[in-house]
Amino acid sequence: MAAPEYVPSRTTTKHYVSPPKREGAWSATRPGETFGTEVSGPALGAQGPDQGFAWTLTDVFDTKLVLADGEHRSDVDAGCVAVALKRASLFGRAPVVHDLRIAYTIFGFLDGNADDELIAWRRPLFAEVHYSFHYFERRAIVDLVSDGVLRQTPDQVATRYRDDWRDQLGID
Repeated sequence: MAAPEYVPSRTTTKHYVSPPKREGAWSATRPGETFGTEVSGPALGAQGPDQGFAWTLTDVFDTKLVLADGEHRSDVDAGCVAVALKRASLFGRAPVVHDLRIAYTIFGFLDGNADDELIAWRRPLFAEVHYSFHYFERRAIVDLVSDGVLRQTPDQVATRYRDDWRDQLGID
C-alpha cells in the first residue's frame, strides 16, 4: 500500500551513529581516578555496594526492637545500620537482614530482658547519633565491634550475647 502524498518519502532528521571503534585497551588517565585498593584511613568507614538498602531492612525490625526509656528508634537504627554496613563490607557485598540482626543483638535491642547495666551503658552511646553532625559518635559505635565478632553467624552472636554481652564489645 502506498503512502499518501503528504507524507514525506525521505526522513530529514538525523539519527544516532556510534563513534568509530577505538583500537587498543582503555586505561584510566583522568586525574580523579584511583588505582589499587580503596582509599582508607581514620573515620572513612568501609565501602560496599548498595549500602542504602540497609535502611530499607530496618523495617523488618519494626515490632522486634525493645527500646528503654530515653532511647529513640532513629538513633538506634543509625548506630546499628553503621555496624551492619561494616559487616556487609567485610564480606564484600550489600547488606542483608542478618547484618542488622547481628548489630541489634550485640547491643541488646532485640532482648526484652536486657541487662540494666547494658541499657545504662548504651543509652549515652546512641544518644542523637542519627544527626549527620554526629558522624564521629556513630563511628565510635562501629569501632567498638571487632571484625572477628562481625564474621560470626547470627546464632553465634546471640549465644555470646546471652553468655556475656561485654565480651563482644571488648568491655571489661
